[in-house]
Amino acid sequence: MSELLRIASRKSALALWQANYVRNELIESHPALDVEILGFTTEGDRNQLDSLSKIGGKGVFLKELEHALLEGEADIAVHSMKDVPGVLPDGLEIGAICARADASDALVSRKDIGLSQLEEGSRIGTSSLRRRLQLLAMFPNLEYVDVRGNVDTRIHKLNTGDYDAIVLATAGLCRLGLAGRITERISTDVCIPAAGQGAVGIECRSHDKRVRDLIAPLTDRRTEICLACERKVTAHLNADCSLPLAVYATLSNDEIQIKSFVGDIKSPHVIRKSIKGLIHNGSQIAEELAESLLADGAASILRGINES
Repeated sequence: MSELLRIASRKSALALWQANYVRNELIESHPALDVEILGFTTEGDRNQLDSLSKIGGKGVFLKELEHALLEGEADIAVHSMKDVPGVLPDGLEIGAICARADASDALVSRKDIGLSQLEEGSRIGTSSLRRRLQLLAMFPNLEYVDVRGNVDTRIHKLNTGDYDAIVLATAGLCRLGLAGRITERISTDVCIPAAGQGAVGIECRSHDKRVRDLIAPLTDRRTEICLACERKVTAHLNADCSLPLAVYATLSNDEIQIKSFVGDIKSPHVIRKSIKGLIHNGSQIAEELAESLLADGAASILRGINES
């Protein structure tokens, strides 16, 4: 009899792509393993009207999946790492992080033109304060409007004229076979990604050695290093993934570079900082970057947004 492992996943097309990707990787590593995908509908899926910041941030996409883990209904849960809060429920951990895809943001426009070519006042749909404030700083002549729903829903709203363009994660579009809809891959110098963007993480019970051993081979060490630094910065700022904080780490030879952005919805004030150093000092470098952001007032900006 083959060994069974159950994956908890949201039912959206992108979430199921990620769950099937993990399933295939697990079977490749463990050919005798039987992997089952269990679909769940989360609060973030049910509430398509309110902004994410209003209903509790992107963590609302995880709660039902984590409940299934804690109750023993599933063995692992598969997430987009940009949706994973810095603090997990007691007894759970991220046991593996898969190789990161393109972490950039992408513009999809109705007229197939880039940001710099859009007419003044063009309506840009995005549910992310991080994207909105970074793009507003670079393209203040455009109007930024909230949009909710899965990728297909957002593209449908674009096609029917609700928006002139929308901004989505490049990785999600490519994973769904929609790379051809991308008008512009926005440079990470213009729009710094969210911590964890483009990476798939696997959550499991901390005490479950059998499962931890099964998923361990799926970890990509370089991605793991980058995400550890990104998440350290967000944790140091006590920020959740619904706030306009961007942190993006990249590796080159033996060096790591971390870029960051903090935006303010109440004023044009933004903070952009970058730091570079040796990979083995990554944790210390991330902490130095976080302290530098705090010294420039990042905590008061983010606290003000949380309280608004």
